[in-house]
Amino acid sequence: MAVWGESAVLGEHEQRREVVAEMHLRRWPTVIAPCSIVQFVRVVEPGDRARELGQVREGLGADEAARPRHLAGALGTGVSATWERHSEASTLTLFVAEDAAPETLAAATAWALDMPGKVLRATRLIVLATEAEAEAALPDCGFAAGELVTCRLCPDGEDSAVRIWSDFRLRDDGFGLIVVAAGTSPAPTLSRTLQRLQELGNYRNLALLGLPVAREGWGELDRTERELDAINLALTRPEMTDDALMKQVFDLWGGLIAQVSASTYRMDATQAYAAIVEERLAELNIRACAGHLSLADFTQRRFLPAVRTCAAYARRADALVQRTGQVVALLRTRIETRIENQNGRLLASMESSASRQLRLQQLVEGLSVVAVSYYALGLVGKVLEGVGEVVPGLHVHLWTGLAAPVVVLGVWSAIRWQKRRILGH
Repeated sequence: MAVWGESAVLGEHEQRREVVAEMHLRRWPTVIAPCSIVQFVRVVEPGDRARELGQVREGLGADEAARPRHLAGALGTGVSATWERHSEASTLTLFVAEDAAPETLAAATAWALDMPGKVLRATRLIVLATEAEAEAALPDCGFAAGELVTCRLCPDGEDSAVRIWSDFRLRDDGFGLIVVAAGTSPAPTLSRTLQRLQELGNYRNLALLGLPVAREGWGELDRTERELDAINLALTRPEMTDDALMKQVFDLWGGLIAQVSASTYRMDATQAYAAIVEERLAELNIRACAGHLSLADFTQRRFLPAVRTCAAYARRADALVQRTGQVVALLRTRIETRIENQNGRLLASMESSASRQLRLQQLVEGLSVVAVSYYALGLVGKVLEGVGEVVPGLHVHLWTGLAAPVVVLGVWSAIRWQKRRILGH
């Protein structure tokens, strides 16, 4: 087999390594019960991305060549961390072993809390070995009895079930709390299951960012719809000028387009995140515990209605954009019809004017024949008077009268010929 030397040059595409890195699984380190897992999900502004990356590299001891989207390392004995950058958020996860020193944990927590960005989700997972240990710890967790969610997660089948307990409410310190019983689940399966569980919650919160936008925008759509109905009625009123209607329509159109443009990304993101949540629910293979609400039930009851609200808002906004476009087209048709009618009246007026000009021209042409003939006959008369002085007995008036038809016909023919030559007939 051929051996490629270090001098071989592949001529790589500038994004090749980034694309390949995206395809690798970013798994958590092995989770061994008992332990604790603390995770932060932050929305980080673009201007803070570089500072965040620098703090993560410094804390984890990663070099500058490390991938800028996923880093992992140790923060001290018994405490490790992973950090991952997503499209609009970053996740920082601390893995705390049971024997971790308090000062190490305190330093790691202070480092994690100092990261830039706004916390969208912060959770603590208490991972215990057995269900008995977990149930013994529940009284100290302060879960609301009527809202307790518990179920088993069986991504690899019933033999590797992991059980969770939570009320999915924030504690006084701002963290959510989940108690986990590893049961007989192998460590790799436990790590993968808990990672999927956290991804489900993270993407759920990211998806719900669209709900306030949809709720606020719903009232704006109500106002837009009322204004659109008023414009539709105004279109039927002849006293409304086109300029006034055009201003109303384009003011409405501009506001609606601005609203839709501002919310489209959020609504699309909500649908994309919701699809991932559905995938994670299916992957976790949730099994309900008798008498208790399961994670699937909790999600179906509270998350899906919010997603449907966002989808309904997006559909309604698109429908209003189309309706407004139809009103614009109708107004354009009204204006074009009015212009065509004005052009028709103008053409009819021009035709009438041209007809009058033609008749006037013909009248002037006839008068011109008479006038020119009159002066021509005057010249003929003068000539005959001169001849009469030489030729005795010449009847000047008789010959002038006989010449009149010839002169008139000649003048008329000359004017007709000149007219044809000028007009090109």
